[in-house]
Amino acid sequence: MVEKDQKYFKTHEDLVIYKLAFSAAMEIFEQSKNFPVEERYSLTEQIRRCSRSVCANLAKAWRKRRYKAAFVAKLSDCEAEATEVQVWLTFAVKCQYIKVEKARELYGIYNQVLSGLAQMISLCDDELFD
Repeated sequence: MVEKDQKYFKTHEDLVIYKLAFSAAMEIFEQSKNFPVEERYSLTEQIRRCSRSVCANLAKAWRKRRYKAAFVAKLSDCEAEATEVQVWLTFAVKCQYIKVEKARELYGIYNQVLSGLAQMISLCDDELFD
């Protein structure tokens, strides 16, 4: 039975993990403004695209939440995109385009996102669709 004071999520934007991923994507956008022009179509575009894709796939997962396989597939896509962000952050550090401290902070945020996604997927197996 659902408690009276239990919070209901009306949209994907109500999800804590979405808010975290969106905030991180915006920070990546700000940081990547300082990347060199010659990286525009490689590192800059890729890190921006995959950071935004985490959010977009979370929104898609939310709309498909009634269908376990589709829901889990979109969450899995989110995991892949979040991991890709971490790879691009590592390249940005090695190329000295971003400060190590800032990259560690963002990397850690994406670890939190990945942890949250794993929890959402495990809930599917345990209780959400039973």
